[in-house]
Amino acid sequence: MNIELESAALHLPRGKSVRVRDGAGSTVQVLEGTIWITEENNPRDVVLGRGQRFRLARRGLAIVEAFGDASIALLPT
Repeated sequence: MNIELESAALHLPRGKSVRVRDGAGSTVQVLEGTIWITEENNPRDVVLGRGQRFRLARRGLAIVEAFGDASIALLPT
């Protein structure tokens, strides 16, 4: 299935988060703003800004939270 970034964009207001379950292999791309990502059983958290990407590496729960208003895209494997 092909997903265009515009149709996959998700707006996160400051302080709001989205939970991603079993997203291993999916990529989170920051379209606007700054986000924080933490993955279950991973001691390393990630902070990303506009234009940056992070590939989820772990099964289980990942949390993506906006530091300020942000827009993200979750790209499938």
